[in-house]
Amino acid sequence: MSIGRGALQPSAESTPDAARRSGTFRVALAQIAPALANRERNLALHLAQIEAARDEQADLVVFPELSLTGYFVRDMVPDVALSSSGPEIGRLLEAAGPAALVVGFVEESPQHRFYNAAFFAEEGRLVHLHRKVYLPTYGLFDEQRYFAAGDRIRAFDTARFGRVGLLICEDFWHLSAAAIMQAEEVDVLVWAANSPARGIDGPTIRTAETYEHLCTAFAQLLGAVVILVNRVGFEDGLCFWGGSRIVGPDGRTLAQAPMLDEALTVGTIDLGELRRQRLITPLARDERLLLTIEELNRIKRRRYET
Repeated sequence: MSIGRGALQPSAESTPDAARRSGTFRVALAQIAPALANRERNLALHLAQIEAARDEQADLVVFPELSLTGYFVRDMVPDVALSSSGPEIGRLLEAAGPAALVVGFVEESPQHRFYNAAFFAEEGRLVHLHRKVYLPTYGLFDEQRYFAAGDRIRAFDTARFGRVGLLICEDFWHLSAAAIMQAEEVDVLVWAANSPARGIDGPTIRTAETYEHLCTAFAQLLGAVVILVNRVGFEDGLCFWGGSRIVGPDGRTLAQAPMLDEALTVGTIDLGELRRQRLITPLARDERLLLTIEELNRIKRRRYET
């Protein structure tokens, strides 16, 4: 296991009015290799990573997509599913203490629907639950067969990290999700992923290159910090490449985990940098949201109502 660090320069802003988008905090990227459908082992792995992150004085610990179960759970979905108020979730919140936490799991709703989900917790309580909206069914993926699709993409306010968005893997590949996050005025966008290595060309993994480009582009377009955590390890004959990272609002990589290996990588984020970047490139200021809504309504009428 390796420990890495990256940092932005400290901000001078410290007034209460600036608190939402100022101040520094430390993020631990928990790049793990979960065991398929072994919830007990994976819970222990999470607790160990949270403890290690606490030793590193991390304020936010982020795990990958489906970190409590592994990815190819298929027909085992009902066996590994959890309620968001279940005892395992409670143990994770207790272990995290005052630190914030992002964990991926199979959620069973009160109506007994199963979702590829992730939660954001802060100060020992659940703040937000995101159910993956875009379930891939191409190539080696077949998620729609086993999961219900989420029907909301929303940001949420936090005590320490400004306004946060949370997306799961395929969600981030859709421009609509990024557009919604921009309209929601996010300061931090968390991306929990399970991306296997595809398009291998010598030492180059094409999917890893694409994820790097997406993180950089969306960070700059949104004027926000992007936090990607991708898993590692082998599952069902596939290799997951890792490469988790933190990208600042100017597109610079602030911290990066190694490829292919488990690691706890810690980076420091200064939300005061959002002000500088948004002054330089005021894309959100100039966005014409009402125009976008009107044009989408026009397209909706053309495509679905004629």
